[in-house]
Amino acid sequence: MDALITLLPGDGVGPEVTAAARQVLEQIASRYGHNFTFTEQLIGGAAIDTVGVPLPADTVASCEESDAVLLGAVGGPKWSDPTASVRPEQGLLGLRSALRVYANLRPVKVIDELVAASPLKPERLTGVDLIVVRELTGGIYFGDKTRTETTASDLCIYHTHEIERIVHVAARLADGRRGKLCSVDKANVLETSRLWREVTDRLVAGDYPQLELETLLVDAAAMHLLARPRDFDVIVTENMFGDILTDEASMLVGSLGMLPSASLGDSARGLYEPIHGSAPDIAGTGMANPCGMIASAALLLRYSLSLSAEADAVEAALQTALREGARTADIARNGEPVLKTAEMTAAIIRSLS
Repeated sequence: MDALITLLPGDGVGPEVTAAARQVLEQIASRYGHNFTFTEQLIGGAAIDTVGVPLPADTVASCEESDAVLLGAVGGPKWSDPTASVRPEQGLLGLRSALRVYANLRPVKVIDELVAASPLKPERLTGVDLIVVRELTGGIYFGDKTRTETTASDLCIYHTHEIERIVHVAARLADGRRGKLCSVDKANVLETSRLWREVTDRLVAGDYPQLELETLLVDAAAMHLLARPRDFDVIVTENMFGDILTDEASMLVGSLGMLPSASLGDSARGLYEPIHGSAPDIAGTGMANPCGMIASAALLLRYSLSLSAEADAVEAALQTALREGARTADIARNGEPVLKTAEMTAAIIRSLS
């Protein structure tokens, strides 16, 4: 198979984990007889420093021409002035809009050998295997914003079709898993959430009556995600709630560095990135955990390139390396040896079958 993949290393540890994922993809291409061509483009703070904008036109064009896009991270203290008119995060939001990727999939699966890395009690973690489906291009992040000297506002708006399409994605996933769908909203307070609940209830009852639908307010969902995480299968929610809940869910596996994500639309081309940020405090030290990015590369293989066997191989190699004791600093406990980014990547590549 021939495929063109755009790499967007971005800022902080982004270039380090992106390089790790590229190495794994190159190994997959070599072992399975594929031809992956990589092109690297600017985004975020790196783009601001080079060309003055967080999302250059050349970057958008390259992504639109590619079969898939792999993104490292954006942002950092250098560009953190909240009053700045140009910010790295604008590049990420703009790219999501440009690529029309509205469904963000964030799988959370606990590996038994990493239970000690989580602050939660071990008995709550065994068997945890869930996916959060986050609506990605609507809601408060994309609404109109106003600011005066003494007031500020961010408009949260959702349309029926935006809710329908994300619930369809989540329901189809649940139908292929354990048949349980949890919709998270704040319908006791927010009008957008009341619409979200009405649309979700109607759509699931009409199109997916075989599913078990649970509805939770977001504050209750945050509590239950830690108290009974094993009960969840697929969670669907709006943009901001999904952003917050998946960061919380990272504690189930012990570190933000472990979790991947896939942002998908109606075409096969997707945007893939770890859920962690740019971690400027460890950038350049070789301490970054590449697992979330490598797992994101596995999702790229599965969803954009339809290479399920290859995706399974990457995920199996990742789990094998972890089960054999490979640890970066963020997941190491009780005196376990700590590997640097390149060493962890090498351990995963050695485990590829």
